Amino acid sequence: MKSRNKLKIVNDPIYGFITIPNTVIFDLIEHPYFQRLRRISQMGMSYLVYPGAHHTRFHHALGAMHLMRKAVQVLRFKDVEISEDEEEAIYIAILLHDIGHGPFSHAMENSIVESVNHEQISLFFMEELNRNFNNRLTLAITIFKDEYDRKFLHQLISSQLDMDRLDYLRRDSFYTGVSEGSVNSERLITMLNVHNDKLVVEEKGIYSVEKFIIARRLMYWQVYLHKTGIVAEQLLLRLLKRAKQLTDAGVELPASEALSFFLKNAITKETFTKEVLETFSKLDDYDIVSAMKYWVDCDDFILKTLSKMLLDRDLLKIKMKKKPISSEKEKKKLKQVMKNHHLTEEEAAYFVFTGSIQNQAYRMDKDTIDLLTKTGKIKDVAKASDQVNLKALSEKVIKYYLCYPKSDN
Repeated sequence: MKSRNKLKIVNDPIYGFITIPNTVIFDLIEHPYFQRLRRISQMGMSYLVYPGAHHTRFHHALGAMHLMRKAVQVLRFKDVEISEDEEEAIYIAILLHDIGHGPFSHAMENSIVESVNHEQISLFFMEELNRNFNNRLTLAITIFKDEYDRKFLHQLISSQLDMDRLDYLRRDSFYTGVSEGSVNSERLITMLNVHNDKLVVEEKGIYSVEKFIIARRLMYWQVYLHKTGIVAEQLLLRLLKRAKQLTDAGVELPASEALSFFLKNAITKETFTKEVLETFSKLDDYDIVSAMKYWVDCDDFILKTLSKMLLDRDLLKIKMKKKPISSEKEKKKLKQVMKNHHLTEEEAAYFVFTGSIQNQAYRMDKDTIDLLTKTGKIKDVAKASDQVNLKALSEKVIKYYLCYPKSDN
């Protein structure tokens, strides 16, 4: 391996300077698997709503690792024992927690890859990297899978108040300009502690936790579940499904070698071999965008139109309701599109469809955020808070939508 200074410092717009903890983590960051995250959008198609939202999974992974270092410092200061091996393991686990994301973050796992999600693909990547790094990632994988006996370490990576959420809320708020989502991650981390092997927040941090939960709810309604973003994401899913349908029917579509592989093959969790993983590692946002630029001139009306809609941001109209959309209303829109564009009902369904979104800022049924009182008692934050609406925020809110072409309004 080339000799070079591996104690690098990265300048981050959110936290300032981020230091790479050790040479192993530096080498993981340098690995092509991780470098691919520079070409994976953190927020999918949200840049069509918020022009600044072009940050990547690479940004986010480094930020989450930086927060994890802060958390380790705080917990050790409070006499929580964390060994050097455990410390390195949770840095690796949080760094690689999103490495399995495909193009535009969630598009692949809901369209042309079947029954395998990004968490499972992240694990496949981690296991392959473990082989390449002489089993140095074994403990990180054990903690990531929540199979380690010290459960609070997994909670730092995945829970209702983990380093992943603390970074993406603050980062996404910054890049979208939606200030309501900004959270004081440093204050929250400073209030962390461990009680009976569970991650807790000291009682005096209750107001920071309240703000965190409210910020999460607002970010979901204003950003992650923004109606225009929903339309764009649904169109992208349908674009990839149509491309796969045409490929299955024998149509040769221009696409990169990596994208063509996934269009031509039925990939499931069971068939996700090392060779498939290598091909997946070559796939990113640019494959999809470049394919759309070809497909906008193809013969298939559906693929051509979906590509043009996304490239030109000329999206479908969306109507959001508190009650499910009636099948009569959907059928009426379907018939209009079938008539106007001479399509079958199956073809028109690419442009007329219903769906639902849900927002639950906090869950009281499992993995709660617990407060540690001065007397040593543990309380669920929603029960301890004098903010009546925290319990309301634990209720699941569902909204329903109908999408259809603007010209068929």
